[in-house]
Amino acid sequence: MSKIVERTLDLIELFAKEKRPLTLSDIAHLLKIPLSSCYDVVRAMLARGYIYELAPRAGYYPTSRLYILGEEIGNSDPVLTRAELMLRSLRDKLDESVLLAKVSGMTATYLLAFEPTHPLRMLVQIGDKVRSLHATSAGKALLGGLDEHALKAFFKTAKLAPLTKKTITSKAALLKNIEIGKKRRWCLNSEESENGVTTVSSTFRWNSSTYIVTIAGPSVRLDQKLVRTAEFLIGTCELMERQPAAALTALA
Repeated sequence: MSKIVERTLDLIELFAKEKRPLTLSDIAHLLKIPLSSCYDVVRAMLARGYIYELAPRAGYYPTSRLYILGEEIGNSDPVLTRAELMLRSLRDKLDESVLLAKVSGMTATYLLAFEPTHPLRMLVQIGDKVRSLHATSAGKALLGGLDEHALKAFFKTAKLAPLTKKTITSKAALLKNIEIGKKRRWCLNSEESENGVTTVSSTFRWNSSTYIVTIAGPSVRLDQKLVRTAEFLIGTCELMERQPAAALTALA
Protein backbone atom coordinates (compact mmCIF):
# COMPACT_ATOMS: atom_id res chain seq x y z
CA MET A 1 0.00 0.00 0.00
CA SER A 2 1.32 3.48 -0.87
CA LYS A 3 2.38 5.78 1.96
CA ILE A 4 -0.13 8.47 0.99
CA VAL A 5 -3.01 5.98 1.19
CA GLU A 6 -1.82 4.60 4.52
CA ARG A 7 -1.41 8.08 5.99
CA THR A 8 -4.85 9.16 4.81
CA LEU A 9 -6.43 6.14 6.49
CA ASP A 10 -4.28 6.71 9.59
CA LEU A 11 -5.54 10.29 9.78
CA ILE A 12 -9.19 9.22 9.58
CA GLU A 13 -8.65 6.66 12.33
CA LEU A 14 -6.76 9.23 14.40
CA PHE A 15 -9.73 11.62 14.38
CA ALA A 16 -11.99 8.74 15.46
CA LYS A 17 -9.63 7.95 18.33
CA GLU A 18 -8.91 11.50 19.51
CA LYS A 19 -12.42 12.94 19.01
CA ARG A 20 -11.12 16.51 18.93
CA PRO A 21 -9.74 19.07 16.47
CA LEU A 22 -6.10 18.46 15.57
CA THR A 23 -3.46 20.86 14.31
CA LEU A 24 -0.79 19.87 11.80
CA SER A 25 1.68 19.59 14.67
CA ASP A 26 -0.72 17.35 16.60
CA ILE A 27 -1.15 15.06 13.60
CA ALA A 28 2.57 14.85 12.88
CA HIS A 29 3.33 14.09 16.52
CA LEU A 30 0.58 11.49 17.01
CA LEU A 31 1.19 9.70 13.70
CA LYS A 32 4.97 10.08 13.99
CA ILE A 33 5.36 11.34 10.43
CA PRO A 34 7.01 14.47 8.96
CA LEU A 35 5.05 17.71 9.04
CA SER A 36 5.35 18.01 5.26
CA SER A 37 3.65 14.62 4.82
CA CYS A 38 0.83 15.69 7.12
CA TYR A 39 0.34 18.83 5.09
CA ASP A 40 -0.07 16.86 1.85
CA VAL A 41 -2.75 14.61 3.34
CA VAL A 42 -4.58 17.43 5.12
CA ARG A 43 -4.55 19.62 2.01
CA ALA A 44 -6.05 16.83 -0.12
CA MET A 45 -8.77 16.02 2.41
CA LEU A 46 -9.51 19.71 2.89
CA ALA A 47 -9.90 20.23 -0.86
CA ARG A 48 -12.30 17.27 -1.13
CA GLY A 49 -14.44 18.45 1.79
CA TYR A 50 -13.62 15.61 4.19
CA ILE A 51 -12.18 17.92 6.84
CA TYR A 52 -12.45 21.62 7.62
CA GLU A 53 -10.36 24.14 9.54
CA LEU A 54 -12.10 25.53 12.61
CA ALA A 55 -10.11 28.78 12.46
CA PRO A 56 -6.55 29.77 11.54
CA ARG A 57 -4.20 27.55 13.62
CA ALA A 58 -7.20 26.19 15.59
CA GLY A 59 -6.98 22.73 14.07
CA TYR A 60 -8.91 20.52 11.66
CA TYR A 61 -11.87 18.24 12.15
CA PRO A 62 -13.83 15.87 9.83
CA THR A 63 -17.01 17.09 8.18
CA SER A 64 -20.10 14.87 8.00
CA ARG A 65 -19.08 13.86 4.46
CA LEU A 66 -17.29 10.79 5.77
CA TYR A 67 -20.34 9.75 7.78
CA ILE A 68 -22.74 10.29 4.88
CA LEU A 69 -20.62 8.32 2.41
CA GLY A 70 -20.09 5.52 4.94
CA GLU A 71 -23.81 5.28 5.59
CA GLU A 72 -24.58 5.18 1.86
CA ILE A 73 -22.00 2.46 1.29
CA GLY A 74 -23.20 0.42 4.28
CA ASN A 75 -26.86 0.70 3.30
CA SER A 76 -26.05 -0.71 -0.14
CA ASP A 77 -23.81 -3.58 0.97
CA PRO A 78 -25.43 -6.73 -0.54
CA VAL A 79 -24.11 -9.08 2.16
CA LEU A 80 -24.94 -6.88 5.12
CA THR A 81 -28.40 -6.15 3.75
CA ARG A 82 -29.10 -9.87 3.57
CA ALA A 83 -27.50 -10.74 6.88
CA GLU A 84 -28.57 -7.92 9.18
CA LEU A 85 -32.17 -8.93 9.91
CA MET A 86 -31.37 -12.57 10.50
CA LEU A 87 -28.39 -11.91 12.75
CA ARG A 88 -30.28 -9.27 14.68
CA SER A 89 -33.07 -11.83 15.17
CA LEU A 90 -30.49 -14.37 16.38
CA ARG A 91 -29.18 -11.82 18.87
CA ASP A 92 -32.72 -11.16 20.12
CA LYS A 93 -33.42 -14.88 20.63
CA LEU A 94 -30.24 -15.52 22.64
CA ASP A 95 -29.48 -12.04 23.99
CA GLU A 96 -25.75 -12.54 23.40
CA SER A 97 -23.25 -10.87 21.07
CA VAL A 98 -23.62 -11.97 17.45
CA LEU A 99 -20.77 -11.30 15.01
CA LEU A 100 -20.36 -11.71 11.25
CA ALA A 101 -16.93 -12.06 9.62
CA LYS A 102 -15.87 -12.65 6.03
CA VAL A 103 -13.06 -15.07 5.26
CA SER A 104 -10.29 -13.95 2.95
CA GLY A 105 -7.45 -16.42 2.66
CA MET A 106 -6.10 -17.10 6.13
CA THR A 107 -7.82 -14.15 7.78
CA ALA A 108 -11.39 -13.12 8.55
CA THR A 109 -12.66 -9.56 8.96
CA TYR A 110 -15.62 -8.58 11.13
CA LEU A 111 -18.40 -6.89 9.15
CA LEU A 112 -21.28 -6.78 11.64
CA ALA A 113 -21.63 -6.91 15.41
CA PHE A 114 -24.87 -6.96 17.40
CA GLU A 115 -24.69 -6.33 21.12
CA PRO A 116 -26.87 -7.97 23.81
CA THR A 117 -28.79 -6.13 26.50
CA HIS A 118 -26.48 -7.46 29.23
CA PRO A 119 -23.77 -5.12 30.51
CA LEU A 120 -21.33 -8.05 30.56
CA ARG A 121 -20.62 -8.76 26.91
CA MET A 122 -17.94 -9.45 24.29
CA LEU A 123 -17.35 -6.69 21.75
CA VAL A 124 -15.28 -6.35 18.58
CA GLN A 125 -14.66 -3.39 16.32
CA ILE A 126 -15.97 -3.57 12.77
CA GLY A 127 -12.97 -4.07 10.52
CA ASP A 128 -11.00 -6.01 13.13
CA LYS A 129 -9.49 -9.34 12.14
CA VAL A 130 -10.18 -12.60 13.94
CA ARG A 131 -7.29 -12.45 16.37
CA SER A 132 -6.31 -16.09 16.68
CA LEU A 133 -6.95 -19.07 14.43
CA HIS A 134 -6.12 -21.72 17.02
CA ALA A 135 -7.82 -20.27 20.10
CA THR A 136 -11.10 -18.77 18.81
CA SER A 137 -14.18 -20.51 17.50
CA ALA A 138 -14.13 -18.27 14.41
CA GLY A 139 -10.51 -19.21 13.78
CA LYS A 140 -11.30 -22.90 14.10
CA ALA A 141 -14.26 -22.48 11.73
CA LEU A 142 -11.90 -20.88 9.21
CA LEU A 143 -9.40 -23.71 9.58
CA GLY A 144 -12.18 -26.27 9.26
CA GLY A 145 -13.06 -24.87 5.85
CA LEU A 146 -9.54 -25.27 4.42
CA ASP A 147 -8.64 -28.03 2.02
CA GLU A 148 -6.18 -30.68 3.17
CA HIS A 149 -3.17 -29.00 1.56
CA ALA A 150 -3.88 -25.58 3.11
CA LEU A 151 -4.54 -27.08 6.53
CA LYS A 152 -1.26 -29.00 6.45
CA ALA A 153 0.54 -25.81 5.46
CA PHE A 154 -0.99 -24.02 8.45
CA PHE A 155 0.05 -26.72 10.92
CA LYS A 156 3.56 -26.85 9.45
CA THR A 157 4.33 -23.30 10.58
CA ALA A 158 1.70 -22.65 13.26
CA LYS A 159 2.81 -21.60 16.72
CA LEU A 160 -0.01 -22.36 19.14
CA ALA A 161 0.77 -19.77 21.78
CA PRO A 162 -1.26 -20.09 24.99
CA LEU A 163 -3.66 -17.18 25.55
CA THR A 164 -5.25 -18.74 28.65
CA LYS A 165 -4.74 -21.91 30.65
CA LYS A 166 -7.34 -23.61 28.44
CA THR A 167 -5.77 -22.74 25.07
CA ILE A 168 -5.09 -25.83 22.96
CA THR A 169 -1.34 -25.85 22.31
CA SER A 170 -1.00 -29.37 20.89
CA LYS A 171 -1.31 -29.60 17.11
CA ALA A 172 -2.78 -33.09 17.34
CA ALA A 173 -5.37 -31.95 19.88
CA LEU A 174 -6.26 -28.88 17.80
CA LEU A 175 -6.70 -30.96 14.66
CA LYS A 176 -9.01 -33.32 16.57
CA ASN A 177 -10.96 -30.34 17.92
CA ILE A 178 -11.38 -28.93 14.39
CA GLU A 179 -12.59 -32.31 13.09
CA ILE A 180 -15.19 -32.48 15.87
CA GLY A 181 -16.35 -29.00 14.92
CA LYS A 182 -16.70 -29.98 11.25
CA LYS A 183 -18.80 -33.03 12.11
CA ARG A 184 -21.23 -31.18 14.38
CA ARG A 185 -21.13 -28.06 12.12
CA TRP A 186 -20.10 -25.62 14.84
CA CYS A 187 -16.82 -24.80 16.55
CA LEU A 188 -16.31 -24.08 20.23
CA ASN A 189 -13.96 -21.76 22.12
CA SER A 190 -14.33 -22.59 25.79
CA GLU A 191 -12.30 -19.88 27.54
CA GLU A 192 -9.38 -20.62 25.20
CA SER A 193 -8.84 -17.05 23.99
CA GLU A 194 -10.06 -15.10 27.00
CA ASN A 195 -10.83 -16.12 30.56
CA GLY A 196 -14.53 -16.33 31.29
CA VAL A 197 -15.62 -16.06 27.64
CA THR A 198 -17.24 -18.78 25.51
CA THR A 199 -17.85 -18.45 21.77
CA VAL A 200 -19.40 -20.70 19.14
CA SER A 201 -19.05 -20.26 15.38
CA SER A 202 -20.45 -21.73 12.19
CA THR A 203 -20.10 -20.82 8.52
CA PHE A 204 -22.20 -20.23 5.44
CA ARG A 205 -21.28 -19.55 1.81
CA TRP A 206 -22.69 -16.86 -0.43
CA ASN A 207 -21.45 -15.81 -3.87
CA SER A 208 -18.51 -18.23 -3.61
CA SER A 209 -17.30 -16.59 -0.38
CA THR A 210 -17.25 -17.97 3.16
CA TYR A 211 -18.73 -16.08 6.12
CA ILE A 212 -18.46 -16.89 9.81
CA VAL A 213 -21.23 -16.24 12.32
CA THR A 214 -20.09 -16.18 15.95
CA ILE A 215 -22.12 -16.05 19.15
CA ALA A 216 -20.13 -14.86 22.14
CA GLY A 217 -20.80 -14.27 25.79
CA PRO A 218 -19.67 -14.87 29.37
CA SER A 219 -19.18 -18.57 30.05
CA VAL A 220 -21.47 -18.42 33.09
CA ARG A 221 -24.37 -17.56 30.76
CA LEU A 222 -23.51 -19.19 27.45
CA ASP A 223 -22.41 -22.58 28.81
CA GLN A 224 -25.88 -23.10 30.31
CA LYS A 225 -27.55 -22.76 26.89
CA LEU A 226 -24.79 -24.10 24.65
CA VAL A 227 -26.87 -26.75 22.86
CA ARG A 228 -29.72 -24.33 22.17
CA THR A 229 -27.25 -21.70 21.01
CA ALA A 230 -25.57 -24.11 18.59
CA GLU A 231 -28.94 -25.20 17.18
CA PHE A 232 -30.00 -21.61 16.51
CA LEU A 233 -26.60 -20.85 15.00
CA ILE A 234 -26.64 -23.79 12.60
CA GLY A 235 -30.23 -23.11 11.58
CA THR A 236 -29.47 -19.46 10.84
CA CYS A 237 -26.40 -20.29 8.76
CA GLU A 238 -28.27 -22.95 6.79
CA LEU A 239 -31.12 -20.56 6.05
CA MET A 240 -28.78 -17.78 4.96
CA GLU A 241 -26.91 -20.12 2.64
CA ARG A 242 -29.98 -21.70 1.06
CA GLN A 243 -32.32 -18.78 0.59
CA PRO A 244 -30.87 -15.58 2.05
CA ALA A 245 -33.14 -13.16 0.22
CA ALA A 246 -36.34 -15.16 0.78
CA ALA A 247 -35.47 -15.73 4.42
CA LEU A 248 -35.02 -12.04 5.06
CA THR A 249 -38.31 -11.25 3.33
CA ALA A 250 -40.08 -13.74 5.60
CA LEU A 251 -38.59 -12.10 8.69
CA ALA A 252 -39.46 -8.53 7.63
